[in-house]
Amino acid sequence: MKFRPGYLALAPLAPLGAAVAHAALTPRKTSAYQPQPDPDRAMAYAEKLSAMIRCDTTSHANVREPEKFERFHALLAELFPLVHEKLARTDIDGNLLYYWPGRAHDRPIVLMSHQDVVPAEGTWTHAPFSGDIADGKVWGRGASDTKCSVMAFFQAVEELLAAGYEPANDVYIASSCTEEWAGDGAPKLVAELKRRGVRPFLVCDEGGGIISEPIGNFAMVGVFEKGKADVKFTARSTGGHASAPTANTPIARLSAFVTDVEKHAPFRKKFLPEVTAMFTRLAPYAPFGLRLVMGNLWLFAPLMKVVLPRVSAQAGAMLRTTIAFTMQSGSDAYNVLPQEATLGANMRFIPHQGEQESLAIIRRLAEKHGLEMEVVHTNDYSEPVDIHGEAFRQVERVIGETFPGLPVSPYVMTGATDAHFYQEICDSCVRFAPVIYGPEQMKGMHGINENIEYSCLPGAVDFYKNLIRAQER
Repeated sequence: MKFRPGYLALAPLAPLGAAVAHAALTPRKTSAYQPQPDPDRAMAYAEKLSAMIRCDTTSHANVREPEKFERFHALLAELFPLVHEKLARTDIDGNLLYYWPGRAHDRPIVLMSHQDVVPAEGTWTHAPFSGDIADGKVWGRGASDTKCSVMAFFQAVEELLAAGYEPANDVYIASSCTEEWAGDGAPKLVAELKRRGVRPFLVCDEGGGIISEPIGNFAMVGVFEKGKADVKFTARSTGGHASAPTANTPIARLSAFVTDVEKHAPFRKKFLPEVTAMFTRLAPYAPFGLRLVMGNLWLFAPLMKVVLPRVSAQAGAMLRTTIAFTMQSGSDAYNVLPQEATLGANMRFIPHQGEQESLAIIRRLAEKHGLEMEVVHTNDYSEPVDIHGEAFRQVERVIGETFPGLPVSPYVMTGATDAHFYQEICDSCVRFAPVIYGPEQMKGMHGINENIEYSCLPGAVDFYKNLIRAQER
């Protein structure tokens, strides 16, 4: 056979042609789920959530405020009387643990979400602790983060108890009052479960949710969390008068360090199996251009590593360790060179470059610029849930039963939850709040005008009821 140069020119097009064919042949799917109208239930649940929001449970780091949580606990007893009559309740410094014994005890589940909320600052359309019910929403701090989940699983158990239901296996309800500042509440609850010899089959906490954008309602189930560290960098000098500045002052060195990190990203990007699975599941629901790229990562991963962080900070953070510079200090006067200037940063570790490797990389860069580095707090990433395992498949099945037509995808948590602490006693800690988070709800979490659309609350209650009943199988 005679060699023809044209074959060489066409060779690079073959992978692209295969990718285009794969995208074209992938059946186009549409997320069909929408909350079914159930106005009576939705309003009844909205009123309970409203009462919970009106009870201010703002928490502050290392500040004990038992009175506000005692008021909240009294409200829970009022709103959910059967839960408090039938379940054994343990209060550990304001952190709650309820035990509902099942017929068996070998595969217990834990339903959890936190009681506390972040401070409410700024000017709100509806006062942050009003619990106003207006425009199809419940308004106020904690509406979406995460008193909606707390209300939903308490209500689920309340309704099952009213129906005389006995769970097939043990059920625990857990709720800390220190989640918003990564306090010791959840560790105390975990220690109590360890003391009792409890090893859960499944823990279901907040984290993911039913996300309404960009391709319609989609259940994003968090399967692991990135690690986290707070790091302080210090630059020192002998100080001096600003009228005769020396070179490489503390602030100049800190600035050079920040510029170096920002312009020459030091952390490696990689598509983890869970991220690849997420894009594979999302691809059929996307327009053709996105379907082509997302469904053919074997070809487009190098391009996606460049493009994703520019398109979405959230998506980009799923590929690599991140560092965000958040705090600064220097001289107390404009005309004085500081003897010491500091810079604070928050790091989030990815599994392929975990805690030790990521800290070592940033330490070398800090030393290059003559900085001292202090690790104020650190913890590594959590081990991923097996997305092919029984616990994840059970959650996936319950989502399908509760929300017909709702697609499910694994999801990497770039933030932090109390579920991290439960990894010590449970291999399957999923992060999923069964409520709809549209752009407005996402913006309101830790921001102003936090709210939740109350039409999705019946589905949330039903999800927890179905998750408890799933233990029958």
